[in-house]
Amino acid sequence: MRPCLIVLGILLIAFALRTARRAWVRKLGAIAFLGASYTLFYFLIGAWWGGVLGVVLWFFLPWFELLTRVKRMKLPMDNRLRYRSAPNPAFFPNAQETVETMEREHFEHTSDCAWEWSGMKQHYRLFFHADSKTVATLCLCEQSDVVFSFVSITSITQEGVLLRTTNYPFAPTLKYPKKFRWNHVPCTRHCFRQILNSHHDHLRKCGLVSDQLLAIDPDHLEEMIEEEMQEMIEHNLDHGIIEFAGDGYFSYSTKGLFYLWGQFLKDMVRLC
Repeated sequence: MRPCLIVLGILLIAFALRTARRAWVRKLGAIAFLGASYTLFYFLIGAWWGGVLGVVLWFFLPWFELLTRVKRMKLPMDNRLRYRSAPNPAFFPNAQETVETMEREHFEHTSDCAWEWSGMKQHYRLFFHADSKTVATLCLCEQSDVVFSFVSITSITQEGVLLRTTNYPFAPTLKYPKKFRWNHVPCTRHCFRQILNSHHDHLRKCGLVSDQLLAIDPDHLEEMIEEEMQEMIEHNLDHGIIEFAGDGYFSYSTKGLFYLWGQFLKDMVRLC
């Protein structure tokens, strides 16, 4: 009974730490789960390497989804945005507050559109600020029973370099071309003003002023998103992350599955 009680005690401590508000305390909870795994396998096998095996298994868990769901996915090469009325923002964390702040910052709402990617619905609310030549996007995502929202703020230089600040909570599932310069802020940063200030800092660090930015036509924001996705698909085809699956679809290659595994591990460490 003593080994069972020890493992149970560590698990209770881990659950307690994971309910804390402070991020560093929750991370201690994740470490406690690893400790419980180490202890369980140590008692089962009776050797220290058994405990190490129990910890390592956590990092191979993403392969279950990669081999059972992701490997079978077929995604359209030419996925078009379609107009859809906005879902109720009350169901998405911080969405209503973000829209109100955008409007107070003089961003004008231009359109609503959406598309679906392998069971995930992504709804875009597009806003534009003419004076700063800046596009702000509120994306509302639905996947199974999970819903979340995030903000992206985008500027484009005269040379076509795209600078974007976002609080997207996960690592990207496709590689971005070099002309994309990303500025990721913590997903816990929900305030639009803070994200906007981070974007302005990003532009200053790149040595850019308003005169060097491209004047974007707000009536063609949807086409801009579609062209960006097409460029990403071509870039990942060239790098072997994805491959043609026939009939206008693509799927992840073996190299792409290992790339996604690395992205899963980044999320596990960052979001634990």
